[in-house]
Amino acid sequence: MTVAKQLVVDGWEVYEDDPKTDAGARTIALDSDTVQALRRHRAQQDKDREEWGSAWVETGRVFTKENGEILHPANVTRRFIELYEEIGLPPIRLHDLRHGAATLAHAAGADLKDIQEMLGHSSITITADTYTSLLPEADLAIAEAAARLVPRARPDFKEAAPEGEPEPGKSEGSSPEPVPDGAERSGERLGHGVPAHAPLTQTAPDEESGAE
Repeated sequence: MTVAKQLVVDGWEVYEDDPKTDAGARTIALDSDTVQALRRHRAQQDKDREEWGSAWVETGRVFTKENGEILHPANVTRRFIELYEEIGLPPIRLHDLRHGAATLAHAAGADLKDIQEMLGHSSITITADTYTSLLPEADLAIAEAAARLVPRARPDFKEAAPEGEPEPGKSEGSSPEPVPDGAERSGERLGHGVPAHAPLTQTAPDEESGAE
């Protein structure tokens, strides 16, 4: 789709003008579903043109009234409000659809430069300041992807005994040894004051001398 002109409202009068900036005149890629919808719309518009005959007003526009006249922006906004009220959506401005499109594009993987060109901003700073909100799902996906880039050391665990077989040093049905009063529970500390989670290569300190 090529954006070449814009409609400007002055009071109630509408006139055509060039985009505000050179970046505003741009070509935008459309997805296949949108292209199909536009083709169906054009077929209906061609049918309307035939039915109206000489009374058809040729404006060359894609979206028009049934007789080809231009749609007033205020009437488009009014119809938009009617539609979201009919289906129970929260009230938003018609212009917010632009922000929503930018957010979805960002969530789909478009970077800020892509979004700048899509929206026709003259500066990427405008895009960065205005259109950097993310969907929660995309935000989480980015966090997970970034975390996967960081190498992490994995602790070495003893291979668990196969199901149904006793662990080494234990017999089936044996109960844990009694713990003397005042001693720390197994799992919190092991013999010689070594923490249960200490690496296996650590040398336990000598209790009398304190040397390792």
